[in-house]
Amino acid sequence: MLPKKIKIDVRKFHFKGSSIVVGIPYLWLLVFFLCPCLILLKISFANSALQVPPYSAIFKWLDDNIAQLTFNVANYRLLFTDELYVRTFLTSTVIAAGSALACLLIGYPMAYAIVRSGRKTRMIMLMLVVLPFWTSFLMRVYAWVMLLAPTGVINNILLYLGVIDHPLKLMGNYCAVIIGIVYTYLPFMVLPVYSSLEKIDKSIIEAAQDLGCAPTKVFFSVVAPLSMRGVATGIFLVFMPAIGEYVMPEILGDPSTVTIGRIVWNEFFTNLSWPVASALSVIMIIFVAIPVTLWHSGRQSRLNKRAGQV
Repeated sequence: MLPKKIKIDVRKFHFKGSSIVVGIPYLWLLVFFLCPCLILLKISFANSALQVPPYSAIFKWLDDNIAQLTFNVANYRLLFTDELYVRTFLTSTVIAAGSALACLLIGYPMAYAIVRSGRKTRMIMLMLVVLPFWTSFLMRVYAWVMLLAPTGVINNILLYLGVIDHPLKLMGNYCAVIIGIVYTYLPFMVLPVYSSLEKIDKSIIEAAQDLGCAPTKVFFSVVAPLSMRGVATGIFLVFMPAIGEYVMPEILGDPSTVTIGRIVWNEFFTNLSWPVASALSVIMIIFVAIPVTLWHSGRQSRLNKRAGQV
């Protein structure tokens, strides 16, 4: 007897394989993002205590099999009532917004110049943008210390040329912190804007030029609107890490340069007030996540609207 033919549905294996591939990033986010965030949320509702770890448990088993769940909201109330934390939050927001704006003003012309250059020149310029990432982060930060210090390179050159009579205070202020952040996160602005500009159909620009548009009008009417997606992505990529930056204010700032990153560090490791530090971290995550979620949902709704019109 001839064996029966066995039919195998390949689509089932394809579905399982794609589910596994898609599930790996979600598993990664679950383990290394969601779980730490839940741990922070739990600690933020606890009380500080002289023990290891230095906070009380929010869930306890009492006698007669009674479970007690205690939430301490005083940590969050402190963040919104204490002038130090309010001023810190506003300062960090201003520094992050100023850094993102400076990165945009510097990075957009760089990305535009890279797109308009030749193929070989483009690869060299992109390599120069990414090249700082090949060196140590701390070495790059301390290089700015050597440049901005009272006995640094910039002050020595100005003194030698006779431009100034005494060294300028280029460090220990918000300007130095923003300079360090812009230098560090500038590639995060250049690369998304470059990707967005490169995807613009050249025929659209040529059509605008054929219709008599001046180069300036072509840029502001055609190129700039079509690159807004890359601009928004770059702003988020710079603003989100900059608002919680710790290294730049610690090295390039002074003790009066109080930011969220420095406050969280002091509360965790100096004051051992883990609940307050966790509450501050949760507030910062929410503050950063809400604009990203709103922007993504608005973009998705616009895409769905366009698909419905098509």
